[in-house]
Amino acid sequence: MRRMKILCFILSVFLILSFFWSVCYYLIGLTARYFGKTPDPLLQHIASSVLGMLVFMLLSMIFSHFHQPKRITYFQAVTQAIRQMAKGNFEIRMDISIPVPGPRSKNNPFVQLVDSVHYMAKELGHLERLRQEFISNVSHEIQSPLTSIKGFARALENENLPKEKRDHYLHIIQTESDRLSKLSDNLLKLTALENNRQSMTKTTYRLDGQIRHVLLPFEPMWRGKKIRMDIELAPVTVSADYDLMNQVWTNLIHNSIKFTSEAGTITVSLKQAQNRVVFSIADSGIGIREEDRIHLFERFYKADRSRNREAGGNGLGLSIVKKILDMHQWRIFVASEYGKGTTVTITVDEAAG
Repeated sequence: MRRMKILCFILSVFLILSFFWSVCYYLIGLTARYFGKTPDPLLQHIASSVLGMLVFMLLSMIFSHFHQPKRITYFQAVTQAIRQMAKGNFEIRMDISIPVPGPRSKNNPFVQLVDSVHYMAKELGHLERLRQEFISNVSHEIQSPLTSIKGFARALENENLPKEKRDHYLHIIQTESDRLSKLSDNLLKLTALENNRQSMTKTTYRLDGQIRHVLLPFEPMWRGKKIRMDIELAPVTVSADYDLMNQVWTNLIHNSIKFTSEAGTITVSLKQAQNRVVFSIADSGIGIREEDRIHLFERFYKADRSRNREAGGNGLGLSIVKKILDMHQWRIFVASEYGKGTTVTITVDEAAG
């Protein structure tokens, strides 16, 4: 097909040149006879060839003069759009009605260029909104504990403050300081994970042993809330980064205990079915609304902000969990009914584990 197009182009140019040469040859002969002279055939051929070429070049320049500005205008619009994006304006829309040579189809390179610029502007705008939202969320999460620390520190300046209140205020300052420290640690950890700066070293180990090891430190927490723990862990061996997966189980177990009411129930299970390892943790806690479930793994998202504030959460735990599982190619599913509880299930094929 490409050779046929080239051949047709060459043939067209030859026919056009032949036409101009013939016209010029006829005009030269006609002019010579008008003045009563007979032109030399060789000179007539040479003159008609040169004149025909000049006419062809002149007409080509005239044609280019009317069509070249259209392309220039088109590229000027693209350049202007890129400059606007460089200044931070991503709400651009170029007029596709600018005349361009060739059919207006998806295969047209000019149409593809405009579509690519529009797509780039859309994606950059989305990233900019995420960046602004991230900065806003971080500012909010930092400002709240700082305000508390400042207020209670100022209250401690009162020398007549009773010891009970003084101890209470000091406890609040310590709690808020811990929240700031945890927020900073989680931000650094999430940033390292998202930028692939967190190295992952896989080792083969017993997953049931790791989960038992993570559960033990939480025993005072669930006993204090009189939570019934049903734990059933089958012996399972996996290949994963032990430290990163430790963070996953810690976050999930802590969330489950934190959002389970007094005298509730938590079921932790680990089993191996066919070629798949399945971990699940189900609680009888407050549950998650349907509209909140799709946002669970977003940074700083909190399904219940009031309870998260009391418990010291910052909305980064599940984002870290999701990122670590994605790095391992493990899958996570959340099923929940508001007011009745939540079940988190993690599955991994043996090939991925």
